[in-house]
Amino acid sequence: MLYQLLASVVAIIHFAFIVFVIGGGLLLLRWPKLMWIHLPAAIWGFVIEMMGWYCPLTGIENWLLRRAGREGYSGGFVSHYIFALIYPAGLTRTLEIAIGVFVLIVNVSLYVRVFK
Repeated sequence: MLYQLLASVVAIIHFAFIVFVIGGGLLLLRWPKLMWIHLPAAIWGFVIEMMGWYCPLTGIENWLLRRAGREGYSGGFVSHYIFALIYPAGLTRTLEIAIGVFVLIVNVSLYVRVFK
């Protein structure tokens, strides 16, 4: 039970981190100093997506799930949880890269606006 709970906590933190990476640039419009937290997070998220790597939180969650007696999952957190919710089956690597580039463009545009 404890491992299942911890796996759920990690999944929620992971999801919150992804939301922060994608939309955290909007917070800069109100709190520009947040850049020092958002910028490294956004760079990390972009590199992970572009390189096709898995976030270490995925490994932690899978380990906790296995300790709870459940199977982990293959692939990354985003493809397992997020894409399964909002994208149809058959998501291509090209589309993943396009999504990453879109998020980059949005965030760079927000940074330019804040610091112009």
